[in-house]
Amino acid sequence: MEYNREVSVAFTGHQEYDGQADDRLAALVRSLYEEGYRFFYSGMALGFDLAAAEAVLSLREECPGMQLIAVVPFHGQERDFPIRERMRYWAVLAAADRTVELEPAYSRGCFYRRNDYLVDHADRLVAWYERSRSGTGYTVRRARKERIEVTNLFEEVSMPMLFTVW
Repeated sequence: MEYNREVSVAFTGHQEYDGQADDRLAALVRSLYEEGYRFFYSGMALGFDLAAAEAVLSLREECPGMQLIAVVPFHGQERDFPIRERMRYWAVLAAADRTVELEPAYSRGCFYRRNDYLVDHADRLVAWYERSRSGTGYTVRRARKERIEVTNLFEEVSMPMLFTVW
């Protein structure tokens, strides 16, 4: 299938994501597929980005035409990842349908260029966003400025707790 922004979703989220919304994330990916989305872009950072990529991979077999595009800001970004996370990263990269490597080596601003690439190629953005001063905050703000629909799983998972009556 040829790339089409209208059927593309990008993921962005904080590195501290610890899996607390994995079930909701998988359900959302399936729902987006059922709405007609086929291309799923991961920025390949630790935390939410890798979890989102794994959610896509776990559903790909039962969702014909679903594709994972790994968007890597620079070659070797995983060098400083803990070994366990490096193994996850390599497994996702190996299973991705396509890899886009934006820079041959680290350069100032490469993470922002990766975030811009995600926004520029997506019709929807799925985020794990809890604080504004971050790369995720930048990406969410830019998507909203471009009038891209943003689903923030952090709010969906966390907000019900704020209204619990004890």
